[in-house]
Amino acid sequence: MKKKIVIVGGGYAGFYAAWNLEKTLRPDEADITVIDPRPYMTYQPFLPEVMAGSVEARHAAVSLRKHLRRSTVVAGEVTRVEHARRALQVRPADGGDVELGYDVIVITAGAVTRTFPIPGIAEHAIGMKHVEEAVAIRDTLLTSFDRASVLPPGPERQRLLTVTFVGGGFSGVEGFGELLSLATSLLRSYPELSLADLSFHLVEAAGRILPEVTDEPGRWVVRALEERGAHVHLNTQLVSAVGGHVVLSTGQEFDSELIVWAAGNAANPVVAQHTDLPVDDRGFLRVRADLRIGTAQAAVPDAWAAGDDAAVPDIAVGTPGARTVPNAQHAVRQGRHLAANVAAVLRGKTPKDYAHQSLGVVATLGLGQGVFQYRRLVIRGFPAWVMHRGYHVLAVPTWERKVRVLAVWLAAAVFGRDIVSLASVQHPRDAFVRGGAPR
Repeated sequence: MKKKIVIVGGGYAGFYAAWNLEKTLRPDEADITVIDPRPYMTYQPFLPEVMAGSVEARHAAVSLRKHLRRSTVVAGEVTRVEHARRALQVRPADGGDVELGYDVIVITAGAVTRTFPIPGIAEHAIGMKHVEEAVAIRDTLLTSFDRASVLPPGPERQRLLTVTFVGGGFSGVEGFGELLSLATSLLRSYPELSLADLSFHLVEAAGRILPEVTDEPGRWVVRALEERGAHVHLNTQLVSAVGGHVVLSTGQEFDSELIVWAAGNAANPVVAQHTDLPVDDRGFLRVRADLRIGTAQAAVPDAWAAGDDAAVPDIAVGTPGARTVPNAQHAVRQGRHLAANVAAVLRGKTPKDYAHQSLGVVATLGLGQGVFQYRRLVIRGFPAWVMHRGYHVLAVPTWERKVRVLAVWLAAAVFGRDIVSLASVQHPRDAFVRGGAPR
């Protein structure tokens, strides 16, 4: 009997699960539906380079419809999952909620940006999880340079050229390093401005950045950023950002035109609050080692999960209670493994446990700068940056995207990065409405 498989979320894990299910299952075995409000998978490791103009925004997004040829793609948000009835509610962009039934559910909804009730953040900060956010960050910086270049030295010019990143994890540090690299390179095109006009601040509540690497590489990254003119605030919290006026727990205050929030992930509200499936005290789905939802003693029938919304046991490390790190490495491999296990169960076979040893961690710190660590092996500087680019061009799905990204990198190596801001696309009707009249 043909099964109806519904995949909630089209990110890493969801895309790879659907992609591999299409390859593994025959058309007469299952119908596959992928539900996501965005019609593309975002390759998040490229977002810092999108911010810096080293990768085109569209090249960091992989079309679901183009590459999932046998799946039905539904553009909408899942608002509730009632597994007891094998039904879920979908809210499309237009119209009311729609109920969909299923035989097997795969939840790969991912995590959301973790926020805190800090005054001014909701009004002024930009997140760093989606392509449109990366583009907005880049355009804001480029527009700030244009505005600052016609102003005399003073508080307003200083505010326009002040950038604040909150969060010292991988995404925050990579984004900070790439944007700092872009800003310093822009000075060659703006003779009115100098390096002394730039003010880049990285704020981290813990006593170190990059918790995924050991202490010494983390300290080296701080030194490398500070040598490039950055201010790294450790053991520091953001107290307020009202009106773009940043107040730190150390008492330091300054005005910042651009505030980027990269302070970690939280459980997806749909998973944490709107499902009858078991979740842990943090709101993440309880998942067995074979990626079925449930406990080691009992699995929930026909329910699977992977990626950042799932608390997947990390059996590779051999530590009781350990969970896999929520990163791209695990999400991609879990998506593939989940597809193989779903196909195995549908064919009456036994699913296998997921176990994956880390390949190490690599981060870009800007053009020509990076850090890599695998166990005790640490590589810094240009070689690590080359490794970062090599790994991610191999990891981004589809040959089409690999070729497009390589072509942009080659063009940038010859001609430099494009420094055109398209912030005006946020208000496409302004020129038409004004008819050329001054603002």
